[in-house]
Amino acid sequence: MTHSPVRFQVNPTSVPSLPSWMEEVAAVAHILKQTGIIAALEEHVRFARARFGTYDTIDFVIVLMSYALSGEPTLASFYDRLAPFSHDVAALFHRHRLPSRSALSRFLAALNEQTVEALRTQFLEDLLERATPFSHPGGVWDRRDQQYVVVDVDGTRQAARQRALPHLPTLPEPHRRLTQVAAPGYTGRKRGEVVRTRTTILQAHTHQWLGTFGGAGNGDLRGGLERACQLVISYATKQQLLPSQMLLRLDGAYGDTAVLSDVLEMGIGVIARSRDYALLGRPEVLAVLSRPPVVRWSHPESGMVRDLYDCASIRLLRGGAGVRVVIATHPGTDDPPKVGQQRDGVVYELFVSTLLAPTMMANDLLDLYLHRGSFETVLADEDWEQDPDRWCSQTSCGQEFWQILSQWIWNLRLECGQHYSPTSLRTTTFALANESVPGNEPTEVNATQPERKPVLVSRPAGGSSAVWDNELVYGPAQWAQPSFTGGFPGSAFLPQADGTLLCPAGRVLTLIEYRRERAGSVRVSYSASLDDCRSCHLRLYCQKRRTHRARRVSAVYWPVSSPSLPVPKPPPPASSPVLWRDWPRRSIRRQWMKIVRAQSVTITREAAPPLNPSQDPPSSLFTRPQRAHWRFSWEQRLSRNARSASSSPVTITLHGLPAVFAQIYGFELSNSF
Repeated sequence: MTHSPVRFQVNPTSVPSLPSWMEEVAAVAHILKQTGIIAALEEHVRFARARFGTYDTIDFVIVLMSYALSGEPTLASFYDRLAPFSHDVAALFHRHRLPSRSALSRFLAALNEQTVEALRTQFLEDLLERATPFSHPGGVWDRRDQQYVVVDVDGTRQAARQRALPHLPTLPEPHRRLTQVAAPGYTGRKRGEVVRTRTTILQAHTHQWLGTFGGAGNGDLRGGLERACQLVISYATKQQLLPSQMLLRLDGAYGDTAVLSDVLEMGIGVIARSRDYALLGRPEVLAVLSRPPVVRWSHPESGMVRDLYDCASIRLLRGGAGVRVVIATHPGTDDPPKVGQQRDGVVYELFVSTLLAPTMMANDLLDLYLHRGSFETVLADEDWEQDPDRWCSQTSCGQEFWQILSQWIWNLRLECGQHYSPTSLRTTTFALANESVPGNEPTEVNATQPERKPVLVSRPAGGSSAVWDNELVYGPAQWAQPSFTGGFPGSAFLPQADGTLLCPAGRVLTLIEYRRERAGSVRVSYSASLDDCRSCHLRLYCQKRRTHRARRVSAVYWPVSSPSLPVPKPPPPASSPVLWRDWPRRSIRRQWMKIVRAQSVTITREAAPPLNPSQDPPSSLFTRPQRAHWRFSWEQRLSRNARSASSSPVTITLHGLPAVFAQIYGFELSNSF
């Protein structure tokens, strides 16, 4: 046998290897201290209960943050890997030692809502007040170069399987550990008996989390959405944007009319899928559906073809704000369909938005909604990197406390990755520029002459209007006179600046149709809402007879050779391309995680300074309430586990981080550099 130059030896002495995540924990610990986050948490996130023990709230925050950074699948595996280096990790945060698993479990079980909200407040303040690495929030620019920031609000569910237990009168009720944190709910594709829903708020361009709200079962969707809107308004104020420039993307879970109306009342922009299919029965919607579709749209991946119908202004509730409704139809293949409502073999899908034409065309809105701002991919990345939906506590407050800290670590990784390897803002042509923006086609189209839609340009006193149509100028509106049945004439309905009419009862009539008539004239028709007419106290004087239809009013515009009114120039066509500006979604974090997990970490423990034997340690005198731990002051609680000044110094050397990164966060450069 050939002699091998390689020798193998076994040393019985145990020398544990450093975890791969130790460098990232050390770097984040220094960043948290340098940026003042640790001090803010110690001062504002306070929680006390009787017989609290040695540890303060910050000790448990340190453990949960390190757990999120480690990527270990369970707390048990994290503590097993942490055990040989627990004192070193505690020293990173100037603490003496870390709490045990049982102490962490008792802490999470005892947490209250006040402490969770205090942590949430600090998370939002850190995101808004501290300078972020992104110089620009990104956004989507419409065809008139108006900026909007897309924020995706959606819920993710974590299902929990439980053993099937018999329910008999002779047996007691089964004890379930997840009773407080989960409840029966919609599980979707995830198998399980009980679920917990986590509503997340994502800035779709920087991919930063703005907040999270948890709830047992399906959660409080409406309450969570209201709180999310308040966070979005705070973010818009910090970025010097209007609330209307924040575009909330909502899925069908928030598609009820009442829920969408709550968002519209706050003045926030919306692009959402509606499930209020009663809108299909409104006369203004039926009038749009009776005409040809404005565009035929094809999904770039699935190839599904949809016909799009555009309703310019629909009021979801009586007296509420008007929104744009885009109706997408396609032949039904499944019964019932997975999404939408099927009628006579055609599937109808409703999309509601505050973005009006021609700044965004109907196909632009559908592209923007189905694009989702990479929300699903971000959730997949979150599950792979941190998995915040895993069960960390058996109480609602404990689970939400962990999930807020997990989102905080996500944002910190984005910041570290951007400072480690700076990237620039990307610009993507979301939709090409159009030379001419098509509108709703009329009911009857002359094949020999292209149809041109009239545009109102001025409204003098008395309800008259001038109309501009390329080279043609139209005179004032000729309103319809009362019919033989009586009722209010058309002149009693006052034109408004937004192109609608106001009836004598104060209700709104929207434009439903325009068509060419004899001698080049144009007839414009308006219709009220049927719900408004049914409850109107002037209905008898308005329609003069019993009818089941809403009131309609029409006006005729006649062309004039020499206009008496000056014709202003039309607004510039909204023909700019739709631009999407964002930052890289994955490479910022992954490159940071790759470098800190591949480099070595050197821990050097120096000898502790010798103690003076003649000097005895100071003795502390406690009263009986202090001895019971529940009357300690906040400073006394914090100092119980603080690292003493006489402890042995520890030097931790992080390799592979550039000098610019060290300068930004105040790291000391090694002498060997």
